[in-house]
Amino acid sequence: MKEHTVKNEVTINGVGLHSGKQAQLTIKPAPEGTGFVFKRVDLEGEPAIPAKIRYVVETNRSTTLGKGKATIMTVEHLLAALVGQEIDNAFLEVSGPEVPILDGSAGPFVRALQKADRIEQEATRKCFIVKEQIDFVDDSSGAEFMAVPSEKFEVTSMIDFNSEVLGQQFAQLDNIQDFNSEIADCRTFVFLREVAQLVDQNLIKGGDLDNAIVIVDKVISEKEIQDLAEKLGRPALKVTDSGILNNVKLKYKNEPARHKLLDVIGDLALLGVPIRGKIVAKKPGHQVNTEFVKVLQKHLQEQEKLGDKPDYHPDMVPVLDTVAILKMLPHRHPFLLVDKVTELADDRVVGIKNITFDQYFFKGHFPGNPIMPGVLQIEAMAQTGGILALSQQENPEEWDTFFLKIDNAKFKNFVVPGDTLIIKMELLTPIRRGICQMRGVIYVGNKIATEADLTAIIKKRNA
Repeated sequence: MKEHTVKNEVTINGVGLHSGKQAQLTIKPAPEGTGFVFKRVDLEGEPAIPAKIRYVVETNRSTTLGKGKATIMTVEHLLAALVGQEIDNAFLEVSGPEVPILDGSAGPFVRALQKADRIEQEATRKCFIVKEQIDFVDDSSGAEFMAVPSEKFEVTSMIDFNSEVLGQQFAQLDNIQDFNSEIADCRTFVFLREVAQLVDQNLIKGGDLDNAIVIVDKVISEKEIQDLAEKLGRPALKVTDSGILNNVKLKYKNEPARHKLLDVIGDLALLGVPIRGKIVAKKPGHQVNTEFVKVLQKHLQEQEKLGDKPDYHPDMVPVLDTVAILKMLPHRHPFLLVDKVTELADDRVVGIKNITFDQYFFKGHFPGNPIMPGVLQIEAMAQTGGILALSQQENPEEWDTFFLKIDNAKFKNFVVPGDTLIIKMELLTPIRRGICQMRGVIYVGNKIATEADLTAIIKKRNA
């Protein structure tokens, strides 16, 4: 899938939930690889703040980003809307300290983005692929997160506030294409017992019953209600039998859980790349959401360092076993350095070599400290690459490949007895006139052992 940005810029005006200040948000197209970048256009120099986890400075009731003296509050609903529309790059210009709260959901942002339209870009979208289960537990809050492999982005949220009115709730998004219809319009919520405290903390200055669901799960006196109405600047507040202040109607019975899922999606956007995997969040909140993103970031960094490391486990059925390789390559013991091939495509091959202590070269190469010679690792690359080149010939057993050049060779980690080499070779350019240019990487576990660019020529045997 390619990256996308907005086709046209679009503008939204509103008040900030916590700051109470009016602001104008303008969403603009951005080049490939930009990601989401906020700009405080009301400040000198229009400082930019990338929507990345390292710029999170506050998570009290919302997610705030900051860089230098510039901050931008309540970014999560807008980021969720961008993810929901599968947009990768956008400049987000804000003329105030906070993204407008609007109706407390992502719906208004979604509708604005639909007006702006989406346009495909040239770059291929990079994703964080969840390849193994990742767990995170926050003991202080009881929050638990889990990421597991999936072919698509999925999110499940479970909430429990020990409230008889709210109860335990569950929400699930199986496909990001359902975001607009299932999640986008679900509004933020707060307990009435928390409102006075939030006001005293100088928060929710822009809070209103039009942009938040206020849940009443505790008996409150008429005087407390009047005092709260004065603090909020409301003429009157009414607690009804529904457990919702002023009898606001829920859009879904589990709207709070769906909104928490929306928040999770917005905070996960701070990873900086889309996620391919299933996320399960129990008792999510902005602070723990962002802590989980930091955990995912470590796995992402490891994945980026390893590049496109092939999957391998010993019981995989090989594409070519040793017998098939012997029919294609002229090499024989002790110089055949590929045991099997697990992947073979038009432009890529993956070979496997198991390194054992009885390899002939260990007797003379650093006796007492057995290390596989780097030149033999390069040879293992060349043989694996040769299988790719020869597989494209009509009668591969009638052809040989010969080295012409080795470039950019780097030996990063020792190879020792017991290691399994995963040898990945990829064509840099199509094979022309018998010339084959490849990029090779050898992986051992979760480390790169060797890298090199190889150039070879294919020649008919005995020609």
